Amino acid sequence: MALPDTLPMTFPAPGLPARVRIHEVGPRDGLQNEKTLVPVAVKAEFIRRLAEAGLTTVEATSFVHPKWVPQLADAEELMPLLEDTPARLPVLVPNKRGLERALALGARDVAVFASVTESFARANLNRSVDEVLEMFEPVVAEARAAGAGVRGYLSMCFGDPWEGAVPVSQTVSVARRLMDMGCAELSLGDTIGVATPGHVLELLSALSEAGVPATKLAVHFHDTYGQALANTLTALQYGVTCVDASAGGLGGCPYAKSATGNLATEDLVWMLDGLGIETGVDLRRLAATSEWMARHLGRPSPSRTVRALAPKEF
Repeated sequence: MALPDTLPMTFPAPGLPARVRIHEVGPRDGLQNEKTLVPVAVKAEFIRRLAEAGLTTVEATSFVHPKWVPQLADAEELMPLLEDTPARLPVLVPNKRGLERALALGARDVAVFASVTESFARANLNRSVDEVLEMFEPVVAEARAAGAGVRGYLSMCFGDPWEGAVPVSQTVSVARRLMDMGCAELSLGDTIGVATPGHVLELLSALSEAGVPATKLAVHFHDTYGQALANTLTALQYGVTCVDASAGGLGGCPYAKSATGNLATEDLVWMLDGLGIETGVDLRRLAATSEWMARHLGRPSPSRTVRALAPKEF
């Protein structure tokens, strides 16, 4: 039986934003973790369907060396297929060479990916935190000079699989440096999904005191311990209005094996719809898109909302 379009019922709660922008990461952060390669035509169709479902920002791919992330080695083939897609299509760039490749293909929004911890900086980019940030300075400057918007990702903000607890001050320090070099938006990553609402509040408060306001932040939660929605709601109550999520709950992290799937976009939209927060996303159309992709991947979507709305069993 199809679920009535009147559900979920809407009951606004005080202290929440009227609108939230969802930064969809499924095509990049989600598919990069798949064991099998997804054909470029399927990726392009996935992105188009996500945009048609109302997502205005869809992270398309990454311009890393194919040796490190072979799942995204087709970036040059993919981008020309997306020229008429009605959404912003940010791409990840690890260095100046990656930026040059992206700009040559018309990318107007790029992102750099930094680590808060030394262990993950070494695992991800084989550099120290300081070396990574030094490498990004000319990348950010060149991107801005070319008129591109620049986002800074911070990974391991709440915990690290090698180092354990991550001091709040450590995350604040890296965030401040990324903002000072010119990143317009910072995405706080709970890469292994260990954050809890109190920890989120503590970090956001410390960032605000350091001159990094909630209006410049996005949150990126993984649902390893089932805390992603609770953490997101805490961030919204603090004033954050951008949330990263992955269609169908795709993703993890190829360099942190304890990282499970991202917060599913459908689960996020269900909560936001119930709170009366505007997203512009058609939930049922989005769920149908994620079910379609799950079929291409040959396994059910981990998103509870996709499973609940799926018209038939996988």
